[in-house]
Amino acid sequence: MLWARELIARRAPVRVRHVVAPRDELTERAKAAYFGLAIGDALGATVEFLTPNEIRHQIGVHREIIGGGWLRLKAGQVTDDTTMSLALGEAILAHGSVDAKSAAEAFDAWMKAKPVDIGNTVRRNLVLFRKTGIPEATFSEHDAGNGAAMRVLPVALACYGQPEKDVVFSNQAQAHVTHNNTISDAACETLIFMVHDLFAGRDLAEIRQQRADALVSRFPVFAFNKKRIENPSGYVVETIQAVFQAFFSTETFEDCLLDVVNRGGDADTTGAIAGMLAGARYGLEAIPKRWLSAIDGKTLGQCSAQATGLLALAGCAT
Repeated sequence: MLWARELIARRAPVRVRHVVAPRDELTERAKAAYFGLAIGDALGATVEFLTPNEIRHQIGVHREIIGGGWLRLKAGQVTDDTTMSLALGEAILAHGSVDAKSAAEAFDAWMKAKPVDIGNTVRRNLVLFRKTGIPEATFSEHDAGNGAAMRVLPVALACYGQPEKDVVFSNQAQAHVTHNNTISDAACETLIFMVHDLFAGRDLAEIRQQRADALVSRFPVFAFNKKRIENPSGYVVETIQAVFQAFFSTETFEDCLLDVVNRGGDADTTGAIAGMLAGARYGLEAIPKRWLSAIDGKTLGQCSAQATGLLALAGCAT
């Protein structure tokens, strides 16, 4: 396959002058990113696996956090995108850094607790970890799903301000527990660096050029400026294409999420990733109050605490 041959592409380093945001503003943006992840997850879960036509016929434009969907969720309940991120965040805080063994043990405990949903690749490689004790899945060209990309926010927070090579190492420590794949790695790294850039208040056009367009340059399969991606699958390329199309073509937090979840498909994950980026871009005040109040309070509390704690670990929190 084309994308498999592109795995050999080299990663060109991006040299960026970081602008340090005031600590209180940084903490607010970190909370907004975590809340955005949970909101996008809960909003998208209702229409996960529906096509855009099915959404239009059944709902019209999907705008509200109402639960339901194939998982029959309660309104405001989140899925594996958020709960796995929180499990990773707890492991990072407990260990004091991003550590593969700690992440694998946290994910294993999360799976034993019977989450509402779990991806096939995640399940398979966590079962392998149980058998071997090795916290790194075998490299596979076929493990290019979005399961590692959906949970990168705790890494982005804990590694804010670190050199890019250290961020790449930390991401792979958590990602390779379940997804040891170059395409997946590239997507995860791009998302983390975009979150960092948005926290720093960098110009959006510059972020697009140095992150999103650079990703496409390295791996042309990620090209997102052609046809509109609808009904995106769990393949990380389609996830990133749909998220980037929504993120770069809208001007508000709400419009970004409505754009991406109404494409259907793996809408909880596209919603979670888009919500993370949009939260980092627009901040807390831009998040619709009706969406924020709809999310389970315990989940919001965990997101808030981790946003502060992980930034503190990076030496950046108030």
